[in-house]
Amino acid sequence: MTDWLHIPWVAAVAALIVWWFSTGLILLGVKRADHGLGMSHLALTLVSLPVLALGCWGFWQTLDSTGVWSIYGAFGSVILIWGWFELAFLCGIISGPNTYSCPPDIPAWERFLRAWGTVAYSEVALIAIMIALVLVSRGAENLFGVWTFAVLFFARISAKLNVYLGVPNINVDFLPKPMEHLASHFRIAPMNSFFPVSITILTFATGCWLERWGAQAVGSAEAVGFALLAALTALALLEHWMMVIPLADAKLWQWLLPQKPGNSKDNPIAMTRAYERGKLHEL
Repeated sequence: MTDWLHIPWVAAVAALIVWWFSTGLILLGVKRADHGLGMSHLALTLVSLPVLALGCWGFWQTLDSTGVWSIYGAFGSVILIWGWFELAFLCGIISGPNTYSCPPDIPAWERFLRAWGTVAYSEVALIAIMIALVLVSRGAENLFGVWTFAVLFFARISAKLNVYLGVPNINVDFLPKPMEHLASHFRIAPMNSFFPVSITILTFATGCWLERWGAQAVGSAEAVGFALLAALTALALLEHWMMVIPLADAKLWQWLLPQKPGNSKDNPIAMTRAYERGKLHEL
């Protein structure tokens, strides 16, 4: 078992599986909460607090060890921390003060303020966590946890900027009830000027992790760590490309989620899609 863990390609596949499974688990939880009572989303967030605690404990325990188990442990611990905050965001518990849909044809400055208001608490919390992890890990031997969080954080910021500025493909099917208003702040457009910058940075970052991976001794714990980071960054790059390439990415998780009723003309998500696509056709 230990020998397999030292193979970087195994680590890369493990990162892919963790990404798919953790995303599906979060979506399953928030979608089931949609069908529960009024406090279901808050209850789900509170019940999952031990996940956050376990992630924080695991991150702390792996800081001063560079063995392969510690590398996997640091990576997995940060995924737990990140996953809890993503869950709290989708449940509308840590999101932002603005819970209203964005009216069409408003000034750009107002649209930005409204969009920021939908995610403000979440982004500030993640920035605080990022700073805390950096400070706690000063002088530590194992920094793979910090780098993992940094990849997730900057990929999230990039993705949110792109859907705000406008991209052709935006998947809003998985938005839970507390965050349905978020769809009205997205913009469907042929392209935006920031997208090429995002792709370039993520491609460069993936290449850097791959170069670091190749520079390590075969079977070393460091090679495993850089393989995890390379796979995670490559997945973030793929998610960005899905914004412009029409791929049925929703099918990766659709089969395990509760069935939802068809869209009606009063559905805010459907209305947002219809409006934005109409605007796109006018361009």
